[in-house]
Amino acid sequence: MNRLPALLAVPCLTLLLAGPAAGQSMHSLELLRGEEVGINPRYLLQDPNGRAVTQEEFRGRFQLIAFGYTYCPDICPTTLVEMAEILKLLGDKAAKLQPIFISVDPERDTGKVLKTYTEFFDPRILGLTGSPALVRRAADNFKIRYAKVREPDTPPDRYAVDHSAGMILLGPDGNFIKKFAFSMPVTEISAQIGDLLNQR
Repeated sequence: MNRLPALLAVPCLTLLLAGPAAGQSMHSLELLRGEEVGINPRYLLQDPNGRAVTQEEFRGRFQLIAFGYTYCPDICPTTLVEMAEILKLLGDKAAKLQPIFISVDPERDTGKVLKTYTEFFDPRILGLTGSPALVRRAADNFKIRYAKVREPDTPPDRYAVDHSAGMILLGPDGNFIKKFAFSMPVTEISAQIGDLLNQR
């Protein structure tokens, strides 16, 4: 399946103008606040070059993490557009924040695919993947739900992945701070992160 990143711009803008409800039919949305209790902000994954990466890699910096996949038709490109906008709004303070996109589709999202995809939105966004077992463990730690969805009589590689949406913020100590709902305005997320960066 050919996926040209440039073609993402139109649906992204359409979704941003239409509001979050436009993309909610395919994906689970913000976790209930009670489910955030018990989040274990730990992961062991690989960067696009195959190098092992854990949350300790970014000790001393905030981490803004989103889970998704590159074949995602709506929520994921919208989230990465928002992540790139957050970096822009933070200006010089963005150097204290590492944006991360973790693929829940390791079978199709190779390192090369992830790198091309994330760099289209902003080269500072780091794509991470790993074996299915490691991806599942990371998602479970962050209370992220995901599952393949196949239409009848379709090829094995043609499927969607239903998954939790939103962005998760970790502090410089690697601990969980909060989860931003998919419906939250980018300006509000940027303001909250900016306040935290100023405090540190």
